[in-house]
Amino acid sequence: MAEFEQWATSQDGIDKLRLIKANLPKPGPNEVLVKIHTVALNYRDVEVTKGEYTHHKQGGDIPSDLVPCSDMCGTIIEVGEGVSTQRTNEQVGLTRGDRVISTFNQAHLTGQVTGKELATGLGLPLPGVLAEYRVFPAYGLVKVPDYLSDEQAALFPIAGLTAWMSLYGLRPVKEWDCVLLQGTGGVSIAGLKIAKASGCKVIITSSDDQKLARAKQIGADYTINYRKTPDWEKEVLKYTSDHGADIILEIGGSKTLRRSFDCIAWGGLIASIGYLSGKQDDQVQDLLNINVLALRKNVTLKGILNGPRDQLEELLAFAEKNKITFVVDKVFEWKDAKEAFKYVDAGSHFGKVIIKVDQTA
Repeated sequence: MAEFEQWATSQDGIDKLRLIKANLPKPGPNEVLVKIHTVALNYRDVEVTKGEYTHHKQGGDIPSDLVPCSDMCGTIIEVGEGVSTQRTNEQVGLTRGDRVISTFNQAHLTGQVTGKELATGLGLPLPGVLAEYRVFPAYGLVKVPDYLSDEQAALFPIAGLTAWMSLYGLRPVKEWDCVLLQGTGGVSIAGLKIAKASGCKVIITSSDDQKLARAKQIGADYTINYRKTPDWEKEVLKYTSDHGADIILEIGGSKTLRRSFDCIAWGGLIASIGYLSGKQDDQVQDLLNINVLALRKNVTLKGILNGPRDQLEELLAFAEKNKITFVVDKVFEWKDAKEAFKYVDAGSHFGKVIIKVDQTA
């Protein structure tokens, strides 16, 4: 029986990631076999590998040899019985040779995510995509527009869709809205591209002037170095003539949330996405209760946990219409996967990091 390679983790550290062999699977009913070309890394993947992704209850038993990662682009090479070439309620219509990307929570097809869909998350609790081949349910894939390269396409399932849900999921952005982005990682840079294509004004923060210069080159209207300007919320208010940001992609977490509340517009939306500054504020005694902060300007604080398949398709249609591509910072070879994880863990990237799986492409 033919074998293939995949990376595995026992959630005990990046250095303990290891290559293992597995038998090439056959797709069952309503499944397809995909040859994976590229995998995009997320900070979540680093946390999983280090055993630190513990704030979501996961369903089912997690294998000791867990294949990490959630975002891939690949080509369908074999189709199981029952897979339709036509669109149905459960399937998008797939056939051999289609280039596809994976959805994060495989069973999340539409509407609000629940624990049931969360239990179908790739890379925890389900085996992920850092593998040469993987079988997927037909409903867990979306076709890729031709204009996107394999590297660019792999950026859409988590970074792209998280940004899309922040900007369009609850309170769709309008032309001339002001969007505040924290940092220059994958979600923020995707948000920059989507917001500018929507006619918004964009403010972006970083501690790195070179990264801010790059953000300016791809459309940011105003940049703030938060190390040089620690009271950056005042700078946001100054730039917006005290209006504030209409939507904030809140990625910092415990040490940035209060500042986001201080510079949000009346009736604005704070999309709570990440926690790069920590999951718990060590100065919580200095904070007003969240309910008071929300009441102060009629603010909505919305947790964003990726999105459903139908919204990923809407994002891809919007991106194709506007010829949007997200930013690939660096591409690592298959054998250098550990170095790719370390690069993301260090926060060195601008945009997204790719691991090239298919060595023949």
